[in-house]
Amino acid sequence: MLSQSTGNIVVSAIRFSLNAQVALHGKHHSNSKNKKMKSVEIIMLPVKDRQKAKEFYLRLGFQIVIEAPDPHGETWIQMRLPGSETSISLAGFQAIICETDNIEEELKDLAAKGIVGGKIDDTPWGKFAWLKDLDGNSLCLHQK
Repeated sequence: MLSQSTGNIVVSAIRFSLNAQVALHGKHHSNSKNKKMKSVEIIMLPVKDRQKAKEFYLRLGFQIVIEAPDPHGETWIQMRLPGSETSISLAGFQAIICETDNIEEELKDLAAKGIVGGKIDDTPWGKFAWLKDLDGNSLCLHQK
């Protein structure tokens, strides 16, 4: 049986990693004038069986944020630890979804840095634009 504290270890590791990155680079770079990518909103985890994975994460202490049919015929399952802003989605592929206040400006800034993003999809859940890192990992910008 898994304890609820196991889930806290995962969040603590993520927080440690973010704090270590800030320490490594000397300071946290933020631009208060133009808030862009401001947080990791959702970490999409590839799973073979979404319902079994959901049960596992419930035992870890995660709570269901959303469970609903998605446009692709699957079930969107989004979960988070109590008190956490970042959530996970049990999905068919991996990705990191980052929240931004202005997706158009974010894509222009990325293009100026040589990073090409995909087209903007306007959905009932907000605007999304996908891109890949150098190793093919999926990243997504999301404007609510």
